[in-house]
Amino acid sequence: MNEARPLDREAAAALIEPLTEIVIRAGAAILAVNRSAMKVDGKTDGSPVTEADLAADRIIAEGLAQVAPEIPALSEERAQTSALPNKDSFFLIDPLDGTKEFVAGRNEFTVNLALVTHGVPLLGIISAPALGLIWRGIVGRGAERLTLGKGKPLVEPIHTRPCPPRGQPWTVAVSRSHGDARTEAFIAERPGAVRCELGSAVKLGRVAEGSVDIYPRLSPTSEWDIAAGHAVVAAAGGRIADSNGAALQFGTGRMGFIVPEFIAWGDPTALFPGSLARPG
Repeated sequence: MNEARPLDREAAAALIEPLTEIVIRAGAAILAVNRSAMKVDGKTDGSPVTEADLAADRIIAEGLAQVAPEIPALSEERAQTSALPNKDSFFLIDPLDGTKEFVAGRNEFTVNLALVTHGVPLLGIISAPALGLIWRGIVGRGAERLTLGKGKPLVEPIHTRPCPPRGQPWTVAVSRSHGDARTEAFIAERPGAVRCELGSAVKLGRVAEGSVDIYPRLSPTSEWDIAAGHAVVAAAGGRIADSNGAALQFGTGRMGFIVPEFIAWGDPTALFPGSLARPG
């Protein structure tokens, strides 16, 4: 791979297995932390950080340095000290997404790793180590769900599902830790919507596998929270866009790496420009 050239699908395909191994090791390090005895610190934005976040970040940084040293990486845990990658391709990482869930003793936390090319996630891996699940995909090459066990992982192709027929209820992924009035109004536009309350990027994995129809988040989040899921959902046949249907861009230098809003659509035909929703 040439450092000066952006990575394409073929190059991403060559990386996905070693990247998956790195993410699995990071997840194992998280699970090895004693949650009842660990120290929890606060970041400047008020979000928690634990030794599990830092252990996973260290493993990922070391692994990427071995597997793809020519590709820069931006991690949530080092965002304040890392310059914005001035490259066509870079890794975007959340070593432990859903730290609040982790601290609370729940299992819906993830390790998120994305490969972004020309501002768009091309490859994504979401690992939910406590659930024994990994969702991964390369845009244009499809997506998979891995079920981890004692032996070789069970690998299944996944695809998003069509939106419900008119008059049938939507299944909507909602955050357990974050809520806002705009998202609530969006959900209310779908009478009888069934809420699926989940933590972290597990919500995006469920959209990608077709377990839920849609995941709206009409309030700010961070690029590293959704980049991996963006790639997995797109690889599985869905789409993530803003409320007007515009594509999201990553690594553009936006203050605080904030994504103002997004909607993950399992069925991209349900989205059309200029509207929050096609009535259900």
